[in-house]
Amino acid sequence: MGRSQGGSTTKTHAVVDALGNPLKFELTLRQAYDSIQGYDMLSQFDPSNCKVLADRAYDTDAIRALLREQNAIAVIPSKKNRGVQHAYDRTVYKERHWVECFFNKMKNYRRLATRYDNTALFSFNFDSDLA
Repeated sequence: MGRSQGGSTTKTHAVVDALGNPLKFELTLRQAYDSIQGYDMLSQFDPSNCKVLADRAYDTDAIRALLREQNAIAVIPSKKNRGVQHAYDRTVYKERHWVECFFNKMKNYRRLATRYDNTALFSFNFDSDLA
């Protein structure tokens, strides 16, 4: 999809539930900003009265405002260069490992892990493939 010195590259963005089951994932070009894709994906869900865990790349005022509008609690550590560091629940943030577990499961599928496909056109059945 994207071109770099090492060849074609992509980024995979995912939204998973509390048990690490995928709700949505999308492929983008490697140079695409995480926060823009994260905003688009979060705006498609209604996480009201829930905690949304994300890594530092998703620490933007727009995402935090979106979560406030949706009555969700943002558990996102602040970027190092942010002027005002936001507090977050470190104990709850440890549960973000479920996202990493999902990506680890995806690596069992060679065409996703090695990114042989240069397009986002592939079939992937979450229900049967990841069970």
